[in-house]
Amino acid sequence: MRAVWYTRQGPPAEVLELGERPAPEPAAGEVRVRLFASAVNPSDCNRRAGRNHVMEFSLVIPNSDGAGVVDAVGEGVDPGRIGQRVWLYNAQRGRPFGTAAEFTCVPADLATELPEGVTFEEGACLGIPAMTAHRCLFADGQVEGLSVLVSGGGGAVGNYAVQLAKWGGAALVLATASGGWKSADAAAAGADRVIDHRREDVARVALEMTGGRGVDRVVEVEFGGNVAIWSQAVARNGAVAAYASAAEPQPRIPFAALMRRNVTLRGVLLNSAPIAARRQAQADILAWLRGGRRLHRIAGRFPLAGTAAAHAMVEAGGKRGTVVVLPAARG
Repeated sequence: MRAVWYTRQGPPAEVLELGERPAPEPAAGEVRVRLFASAVNPSDCNRRAGRNHVMEFSLVIPNSDGAGVVDAVGEGVDPGRIGQRVWLYNAQRGRPFGTAAEFTCVPADLATELPEGVTFEEGACLGIPAMTAHRCLFADGQVEGLSVLVSGGGGAVGNYAVQLAKWGGAALVLATASGGWKSADAAAAGADRVIDHRREDVARVALEMTGGRGVDRVVEVEFGGNVAIWSQAVARNGAVAAYASAAEPQPRIPFAALMRRNVTLRGVLLNSAPIAARRQAQADILAWLRGGRRLHRIAGRFPLAGTAAAHAMVEAGGKRGTVVVLPAARG
């Protein structure tokens, strides 16, 4: 099979190689997927670059998320899955071979049905972003009838969080964005009110929109940098779930005030989330996909030979959605 790999960490153009590798065979409990789309997430770039990650294996095929068709199964897996369209996640987590290839093998429960009408490119977008959004929203229970504030509604995780909150029956979904296409995409995802965090007092607007009580759930992309916002905006017995804190990785928090309001603070990392929670996320995302047209944003498309350029695009920042690599495309 054609694949892209690296044997040392560093810049994409310097370490990523394209060539032929033996096609994998599914072990017991695994499915093999013929890949038609592979997503590049920031975490994939961090692993390749060596940012807070050591070289896990002597050779790594990068990228965790993807979509394609099951073409073989290992012992113990229902042969009826052969031919099934699927989206998958965590391909390159604890394993050396991810989705920047024509084929990959993963445990069968990491591959979820991809409904007809959802393209492989769209399916590849789901994985890390949609499942992280689900965990942030539902780790503390259902959101039906609640108010939700999504930080960064124009981002990959944030945009799915807005959509899943509306699907989950939230009574009010607020999203922050910095104007332009980010605000437009947050609104297109279904946010009831998009708050321009550069020009508006986010906490004040959130309090006004909730009659002074605050929001029940916060999905936070910048935990440390936004302490002053979410600590004011969250309601009594509310929860703040954060999946990043790049600007301030070791923040000071107003513990006493949050304790008095019984606020739950939750860190979210998909890889270490409970298995049961991940399976519930997969089931809910499938139900959500079946419910109608959804917003999936493709920021860029690259052939397998362009994987280094795809990684560079993600690292450059400012992308509108998910960058995908197309293993079946020549070039």
